Amino acid sequence: MIRFLLGVVATVGLLAGCASVDGRAQAADAVAERLFAAIDAGDGDAACALLAPETERSVAEEQPCAEAILDEDLPEPGQVTGTWVYGQQAQVKLTGDTVFLAVFPGGWRVVAAGCTPRGGGRPYDCEVEA
Repeated sequence: MIRFLLGVVATVGLLAGCASVDGRAQAADAVAERLFAAIDAGDGDAACALLAPETERSVAEEQPCAEAILDEDLPEPGQVTGTWVYGQQAQVKLTGDTVFLAVFPGGWRVVAAGCTPRGGGRPYDCEVEA
């Protein structure tokens, strides 16, 4: 299901052709950047607090999330190059990664990270996802 949703978000992003610059896009950017800052600092608890509940459960399948997230093979994210917000979902493109987020009662949470496009209209392939 998540791959389908990521494909829909990616397709809508291509059709939209422009990034949202409102406060919601900036908030999504901030969450994506905080995720990678927490991982870079070795703070697995802070990184896991930014994940959507299903994504956190998926990451924690074999070991606690705080340990598992630090073991994920995520790329160096780089700088934000564009953000697209579609209702309750967002896509944040960075120079080295793409992150998908959704709105939850506490704000934006990361649904998938470490995502690379597969081309041909297929959904992104993500290292961290539900």
